[in-house]
Amino acid sequence: MTKVLIACEESQRVCIAFRKLGCEAYSCDIEPCGGDHPEWHIQQDVLPLINGDCSFITADGIEHQIIGPWDLLIAHPPCTYLTVTGNRWFNEDKYGDKARERKVLRDEAANFFLAFTQTTAKHWAIENPVGYMNTHYRKPDQIIQPYEFGDPARKKTCLWTYNLPLLYPTDIVEPDLQYLKSGKTIDKAYSNAPKAERAKLRSRTYPGIARALAEQWTPIL
Repeated sequence: MTKVLIACEESQRVCIAFRKLGCEAYSCDIEPCGGDHPEWHIQQDVLPLINGDCSFITADGIEHQIIGPWDLLIAHPPCTYLTVTGNRWFNEDKYGDKARERKVLRDEAANFFLAFTQTTAKHWAIENPVGYMNTHYRKPDQIIQPYEFGDPARKKTCLWTYNLPLLYPTDIVEPDLQYLKSGKTIDKAYSNAPKAERAKLRSRTYPGIARALAEQWTPIL
């Protein structure tokens, strides 16, 4: 059976999409799973698992063993200190020690991201917004949007991949936007959510993209 590890995923949307196609897929995150499938969720640091040949206990208490490398690793490393939207906070002249502390955290986040590029998995993909890794590592192999896969929202998402084809759009739709008094726009999917929850909502993979990952990549694994 095809073995798939989804790193840094609490929502389980990608994991579930691969499970529906018969893969032995697991989500892994330090947070509890939000997809109602604890039997497929590993709640621990993911780095000890990324090269396969490992054992782990899923959130339902059952022990599993993976022999050999993963067929596919998909990683969603945290982007708080890597996204381009936070660049202004790295200005040392303006923010002093806080900026220097933030740069240390950015270095740690970048090193965590780069660890996934060293996996022995036969195929891998790393997802992140446009930001620091586009220059610190390399340009992404492609940039996708939820509205290209049937979800009427904007979320410019970079994909760095190894031994995988580019994703092709499956259902291009118009983004559903709310226009603010300032002239700016916000996706309606987040407009009614409390500000504190928006970051978590935006971090989750949209259903259409999750399906595309599974449907387009499973056949080549």
